[in-house]
Amino acid sequence: MSGVMKRMGMIFRAKANKALDRAEDPRETLDYSYQKQLELLQKVRRGVADVATSRKRLELQLNQLQGQSSKLEDQGRKALALGREDLAREALSRRAALQQQVSDLEVQHQTLQGEEEKLTLAAQRLQAKVDAFRTKKETIKATYTAAQAQTRIAESFSGISEEMSDVGLAIQRAEDKTAQLQARAGAIDELLASGALDDQSGLAKDDIQAELDRLSGGTDVELELQRMKAELAGGPSAQQQALEGGGAAAPQDRTQQQSHPRFEK
Repeated sequence: MSGVMKRMGMIFRAKANKALDRAEDPRETLDYSYQKQLELLQKVRRGVADVATSRKRLELQLNQLQGQSSKLEDQGRKALALGREDLAREALSRRAALQQQVSDLEVQHQTLQGEEEKLTLAAQRLQAKVDAFRTKKETIKATYTAAQAQTRIAESFSGISEEMSDVGLAIQRAEDKTAQLQARAGAIDELLASGALDDQSGLAKDDIQAELDRLSGGTDVELELQRMKAELAGGPSAQQQALEGGGAAAPQDRTQQQSHPRFEK
């Protein structure tokens, strides 16, 4: 049972990987990676700004403490000039405590300044990498788009795309049906010509009738051609000769009728 489950899991992962591969667009993946790099660069810049703000606050505190230290030193001098040694000693004691604070703040200031420099350098390097990635990303996207368009054009010309495959199948079916109809029509013509299949319409003619029609049509054409030649030559036509022949024969018939009178009953 565990083997079956492992196999089913492998098949599911394989099909899911194939589906994801079809759905994945490299251009979208590159844009997403670039967006993540920009977010990281923004975080680094924000960190540099925070460190710089902290450093600036320490500088302000150092300036205040140094101002107070200078003021206490002046007050100690004045007190000592007035003969108030006790006040001068108190002022110097407070000044010493402020100087310790100033020393601690200076150490922190140097530390923050070093961190700021490191973060600034890291931000600059990351900015350079992001710029280089953006250039490379746009180059890859342009190349991918060109390759995709070239592939589609090549598929259209070669007829291997899905749409062209459907068109090719339709053309093939039409050619097959056309060839089948032509073969059927040729077979029927052969059967009609051989007499193996009767023409129920009555319009078909056998070979003898077709030959007689051809000879008759040829004779009529020859007679018409002779008549036209006679008319152009100015001589009597065949029709006029026939009429004259008929007129000459008419008196002879009447003579024969007179020589043989009929007797009425």
